[in-house]
Amino acid sequence: MSHVSELEATVAKIVEPGKGILAADESTPTITKRFTAVGIDSTEETRRAYRTLLFTAPDADAYLSGVILFEETLGQKADDGRLLTKVLLDRGILPGIKVDKGTTPLPGAPADLVTQGLDGLAERLATYKQQGARFTKWREVYGIGERNPTPLGIAANAEVLARYAAICQSQGLVPIVEPEVLIDGDHTMERCFEVSEAVLHAVFDALHRHRVIPELIVLKPSMVLPGKANARKAAPEEVAAATLKVLRRTVPASVPTINFLSGGQGPEEATANLNAINAYAPRGPWVLSFSFARALQDPVMHAWVGRASNVAPAQQAFRHRLQMNSLARQAQWTHAREAA
Repeated sequence: MSHVSELEATVAKIVEPGKGILAADESTPTITKRFTAVGIDSTEETRRAYRTLLFTAPDADAYLSGVILFEETLGQKADDGRLLTKVLLDRGILPGIKVDKGTTPLPGAPADLVTQGLDGLAERLATYKQQGARFTKWREVYGIGERNPTPLGIAANAEVLARYAAICQSQGLVPIVEPEVLIDGDHTMERCFEVSEAVLHAVFDALHRHRVIPELIVLKPSMVLPGKANARKAAPEEVAAATLKVLRRTVPASVPTINFLSGGQGPEEATANLNAINAYAPRGPWVLSFSFARALQDPVMHAWVGRASNVAPAQQAFRHRLQMNSLARQAQWTHAREAA
């Protein structure tokens, strides 16, 4: 493959010690919903101002190797007139781009979804690369129910993820492969484990069939957790043990990094679980890091609430969460450091 050295350089940057990825790729409807919850009007200007706040936060470059962007952000500028992608690159943070087009019901698999956006993807990638993107993200979702995900749903989603990843590597962009097993519902932790194992087996089988180079991807999976509506809550040590058991059964050692999604966990909960995972796997084959959205951003939105006078405290809230997750990546987070 002609782009191998380019892809290797991107992966090397992503796995830098102590760093992770910020997922700032919320679609307009999603960020509108999150803004509304804290009293912020969602306009192109407020979204630009908010993402500028994140990308210019003091010390963000000490904790972030990359940021996943929504397409709108690629063309937006910071207050000083620089493109936001240039703001990131100037700080040594790689811009990435969400390239899927959202989910649609999967015919023949009631209640399962599949993600759209493969048509014209190679052409879009060429444009995104010119705009500064160095990696991509594609998300498939798996809701857990009594009969879901179905075998067809698992197979179809794996095939789409593999096709996406192969196209990205052919264009010199590192693909983040994101199979998200949803936390919604009252399912048990054991059921989540069962689904996660089946999903990841299918994903890596499909990636192999499509000749995707495992050393040149980023895996962004869910942690193994009970459903949000389940009365039983899992301790971080339980989450770590179950999550690592699934990963060891399904993920090749050649994959360089696993950057977990937060998937609806609270900010401190996600950090504690990431810390436990790293504590349980000090000599594992993969880097075990973060690619959080809400678990990094919720405290920031609540501190900012759309007011210019609140930029400094909002950036401080962001820096704190980044620092806590950097510590968790190194199995050095504690409740005392959280409260300091």
